[in-house]
Amino acid sequence: MPSVIMNPPDALAQRLADSGLRSTPQREFIYGVLMKKRDHPTADEVYARVRADLPSISLATVYNCLETLVQCGLIRVVNFERGPTRYCPNLSPHAHFHDEQSGTIHDIDLPADLLEKVASILPPGFDAKSVEVTFRGKSQPAA
Repeated sequence: MPSVIMNPPDALAQRLADSGLRSTPQREFIYGVLMKKRDHPTADEVYARVRADLPSISLATVYNCLETLVQCGLIRVVNFERGPTRYCPNLSPHAHFHDEQSGTIHDIDLPADLLEKVASILPPGFDAKSVEVTFRGKSQPAA
């Protein structure tokens, strides 16, 4: 099995162990694929990338590994209306820009205080566990 570069190397194994799960070669490789090219792939796209090196892996295994990585808090799911679920390894607070023309998704860094400001407008008695900000449109060519 090809080696996968992770940063830090033991992050996956430790997070899985903390969740009562063990690291498997398939989980390690899928996590590495997501970390290497952070383009918010669908499960089918992850499957195609992984099959190049692990031809015997099944789509069901890819789905199960992705679900495990989500449950362990190593990746996030990103959904855009009726499109397929996409996977994002960026766990820092950020927004997404969905280019409706090309279908690409870009991470957008947010100012540190912005999410606090957004959360502060909730009515009394409401406590949001997360905030998702998505911009939709088309990216303009660089000038």
